[in-house]
Amino acid sequence: MMLIVLGVILYSFIVGQLSGNNSQTDKLWSLVPIYYTWHMTYFAGMPEKMVLMSVLVTIWGARLTYNFGRRGGYSWKFWAGEEDYRWEVLRKKPGFSNPWVWRVFDLFFICGYQHTLIFLFTLPILAVAGTPGADVITSADYLLGSLMVACVVLEFIADQQQYNFQTEKYRRKNAGEELGEYAHGFVRTGLWKYMRHPNYAMEQSVWLIFYFFSVSATGEWLNWSITGALLLVILFKSSSDFSEAVTAEKYPEYAIYQRTTPRFVPFSKRYK
Repeated sequence: MMLIVLGVILYSFIVGQLSGNNSQTDKLWSLVPIYYTWHMTYFAGMPEKMVLMSVLVTIWGARLTYNFGRRGGYSWKFWAGEEDYRWEVLRKKPGFSNPWVWRVFDLFFICGYQHTLIFLFTLPILAVAGTPGADVITSADYLLGSLMVACVVLEFIADQQQYNFQTEKYRRKNAGEELGEYAHGFVRTGLWKYMRHPNYAMEQSVWLIFYFFSVSATGEWLNWSITGALLLVILFKSSSDFSEAVTAEKYPEYAIYQRTTPRFVPFSKRYK
C-alpha cells in the first residue's frame, strides 16, 4: 500500500511540474480514499463494518468529486483543469517565487504531505480489520453512518450556497448589472451566516466520525488511527488562515465578517 501512496505522490508531482498545474493532488483528493478503503476491505475479506465504512467513503468521494468537477477542476486532458487560486497566489510570495523553492514545496508539501495525510485519515478502516467487531454492524455504527451522511449533506448544501452566490455574482458582473447584495463579494447567508467555513467544518467532521468506527470495533476511545483526522484539522486551520488573508485583501467587509462569525463552530465566540 505504501508503494501505491508513493506512486500517487510522484504522479502528482511529475504531472504538476510538466503541466504547470499544481492542483493534481486536489484532483485525486476525493478519489484515492475510495480506492484505499475498498482495497483494505477486500484484502481483509470484506467484513461487514469495513464494507459499510467503504460505502460511506464512496458517498463522500462522489459528492466531493462532483463539486470539484463542476468548478472546472477536471478536464478530458487529465493534467489540465482549473488550478486552486491559492497556489497561484502563493507562487508569487517572496521565497516561493524561486522555481526551485516552489518545486521543493510542491514535492514535499502539496504532493508528499497531503497524499500521506489522505492515506492517514483513511486508516481507521485498517484499525477495524482483524478485530472481532469488524464482522458486526452495531447500533453505534448505524448512528455513526447516519452522522457521516448528514455531514456530507450539509457540506453539499454549503458548497451549493457558495456556488450559487459566486455564479450569480459573476453573471451580474459580466452582464453589467448592479451587483446589489453581491457587491460585498463573498457569501454570508445560509449556513455561512453561522460559520465562515461550513464546508470545511463538515469535511473535518466526516473524518472525525470515520475515526469512531475504529473505536466501535476496538473498544479503545483513543487509538493510533486518530492521527490522520487530527492532522486534517490542523491543515484546515492553516488553509483557512491563508484563504481568509487573500479574501480580506480583496473584500474590505470580510474583516467585519471575521469578527462577528465563528470560523468552524457555530454560535461560538472562541476559535475565530
